[in-house]
Amino acid sequence: MTGLLAGRVALVTGAARGQGRSHAVRLAREGADIIAIDIAGPAAAANTYPPATPDDLRETVRLVEAEGARILARSADVRDYEAVSAVVAEGVAAFGGRLDVVVANAGICNWGRFWEMSEEQWLSLIDINLNGVWRTMKAAVPHMIAAGNGGSIITISSVAGIKSLPGQAHYSAAKHGVVGLTKSAAIELGEYGIRVNSIHPWGVATPMAEDPTTATMLTEHPAYAVSFGSVLPGLPMADPNDISDAVVYLASDLSRAVTGTQLTVDMGATKV
Repeated sequence: MTGLLAGRVALVTGAARGQGRSHAVRLAREGADIIAIDIAGPAAAANTYPPATPDDLRETVRLVEAEGARILARSADVRDYEAVSAVVAEGVAAFGGRLDVVVANAGICNWGRFWEMSEEQWLSLIDINLNGVWRTMKAAVPHMIAAGNGGSIITISSVAGIKSLPGQAHYSAAKHGVVGLTKSAAIELGEYGIRVNSIHPWGVATPMAEDPTTATMLTEHPAYAVSFGSVLPGLPMADPNDISDAVVYLASDLSRAVTGTQLTVDMGATKV
């Protein structure tokens, strides 16, 4: 394999479709072997868009292998630390005892005003979108340190991790929490040569972005629309590859001096 990541091993969560699949395929194209994790099934009762499936995860495997890379793909829920840890250990052992890149991408999105949410809706999203990132990093970091190769951890936050969004208080809280975790991890892991950064997308053309409840919420509460702006009207929504460009940059030595940063790929949405 050749490329910016030749000889390296990358872990991607939420890899069955959407951004996660795109990240896995792009990292493979740059020469990395892939450890892929996805729940590949329903994640939360409050979600109103279709869940990923085992067939989706199998398609990610096919696409990664078509790039000439090896992939170990397993179904696991980032709410289950033991399951995530077991997959990471299996993948590290399968690919020569190293782990160089972690993309903590798994996440969900649903809607509601905070006082009208059930406790289950609030807690399940926080457990996946914030605690799941922590579990992923907790499972991965000991392997990265043991390998002694440094590396890069990339957390996928959101515009909502920089400016809070109405109708998504739980999502905003989780994505802000990811930023705090990322910054602390960057400080703690710097001595091991491991860089930690967050990426902040806006709307991305994935099944999550097709959630019909988005339009319902904005129709019922038109005042919320001012929080959902962009300064690139000709690009109303990013492609997953736009986010993967940022992932490749942060995963590779192109960003060797970058850690603890919040990289926005948001069509300027954090500026309006």
